[in-house]
Amino acid sequence: MEIADAQKFLQENHRACIAVRQTDGWPQLTLVTPGIDPEGRVIITSRGTTYKVKHLRRDPRVSLLIFGEQYSGSKFVQIHGNAEIIEQAQAMDTLIYWHKQVRGEHKNWDEYREQMQNEKRVIIRVAIEKVGPQSIKRV
Repeated sequence: MEIADAQKFLQENHRACIAVRQTDGWPQLTLVTPGIDPEGRVIITSRGTTYKVKHLRRDPRVSLLIFGEQYSGSKFVQIHGNAEIIEQAQAMDTLIYWHKQVRGEHKNWDEYREQMQNEKRVIIRVAIEKVGPQSIKRV
């Protein structure tokens, strides 16, 4: 599988589990809703105060398992790369872009902006460096 295949898969599939490294080396796994930016990087929104963001500030290596609509028997792709954290206020345009891609239009963008600021939302942006299988054939 090529990186372009994973990027295409991400345009239509927004369910994932992210793995980041805790200080003791063990993975921390969190369910996330990824999108993809115009440059082909994974984008995820998170409160800036979460443990995953804290761990990524220390060690930016990320693995993601992105899967389709159904859990069992679904197509999936593994993505690996390094994350960067985009803080407020630079994150706002990407937060809006993420929302439109993953959730659609918001009923009140001013309220959305205020909520993102109040929650101290950041963008986790991952440049895809390596990908794994897109699917497993089930008998």
